[in-house]
Amino acid sequence: MNFQSYFPIWSKLTVPQQTRILTGLTERSVQKGALLHNGSADCTGLLLIRSGQLRAYILSDEGREITVYRLFDRDLCLFSASCMLRSVQFDITIEAEKDTELWIIPTELYQQLMEESAPVANYTNEIMAARFSEVMWLMEQILWKSLDKRVAAFLLEESAIEGGSLLKLTHETIANHLGTHREVITRMLRYFQGEGMVRLARGSVELLDRKSLELLRDA
Repeated sequence: MNFQSYFPIWSKLTVPQQTRILTGLTERSVQKGALLHNGSADCTGLLLIRSGQLRAYILSDEGREITVYRLFDRDLCLFSASCMLRSVQFDITIEAEKDTELWIIPTELYQQLMEESAPVANYTNEIMAARFSEVMWLMEQILWKSLDKRVAAFLLEESAIEGGSLLKLTHETIANHLGTHREVITRMLRYFQGEGMVRLARGSVELLDRKSLELLRDA
């Protein structure tokens, strides 16, 4: 499928605007683990995902990661064009969690479209609002939820994304998503295993008792 079918407000652009965006687009394929954007000094452009999965995260001063949000097919990433978002005061890193195909919209071109087109401006504001809601949800989890509940929620979310109970995840990966230490995650997962909720193996976690994990998450 082409860009036109992935960009939700394509039909609301004028023909000259459509021509400019198609002329300025670049396509890119990246492998799992590739960094697409690394902090506010990097202004990659806006990323529209054709297929795959990206992860946006921030780094603490100690070098610990915490996932802010994830992006899937048809999602548009604004924070990869950080030079366009002057009010954003924190650095976000974006990496590919899976092999990903995407389009890159140049920042300057998108800024021009925002200035010319009310639908583009409104669409961008909607995305910003959604991302802000995700950040607020993350802060709520960190401030008010105990780690066991956050780990249970993460495992259930990951299972929904992957469509199965066997998750190819290391303890380090889970720690990076949740902004904690690997040793803490290892202890928590071993507790889960002792309670019969998961089975651990090298590089994987298998969900055995989804109901108990859901009860823990929602407690």
